[in-house]
Amino acid sequence: TKADSQTLSPAYKGIPLCCSTLLELYRLDPQTWSSVSYSFNRKEAKDHGEGGGIVGASLKDKNVLVIDDVITAGTAMRETIDLVAKAGGNIVGFVVAVDRMEKIPGPREREEGIDDGKPRMSAMGQIRREYGVMTASIVTLDDLIAILKDKGDNGDMKRLEEYRKTYLATD
Repeated sequence: TKADSQTLSPAYKGIPLCCSTLLELYRLDPQTWSSVSYSFNRKEAKDHGEGGGIVGASLKDKNVLVIDDVITAGTAMRETIDLVAKAGGNIVGFVVAVDRMEKIPGPREREEGIDDGKPRMSAMGQIRREYGVMTASIVTLDDLIAILKDKGDNGDMKRLEEYRKTYLATD
């Protein structure tokens, strides 16, 4: 039911996306979406005021859709999965505004900042596989390249194609 549903955004860039998504759903169908709540996490838990690491509705016993701006290595998603589980909620999916379709960093890249050129899956693919949750994006790197091709913007399109060639994930 919608009453046990909630949206959550990891701090901080996804917060406006999460709020505006919930507001638009409410605008389209207030009866269905009025009972869906919202929250976001703090980078650091407060020990004063309302305290804690979550601002907004409790996650306990909620089915949670996480909305964020972008995913790179999946670190924020993993932290969010742990946060929601500790708070008693259940993540049912992740939505990001932009999927760069980027492979997860390898050991050398994490340590030295150097890409080893080896194929790897994306962070979204790894989250799907590891945790069994649905993932979706509003746009992908392929979408952006197609738009630039349609507009005849060869400079930016070629830079994005080169980026994709270097960092494209295997999933």
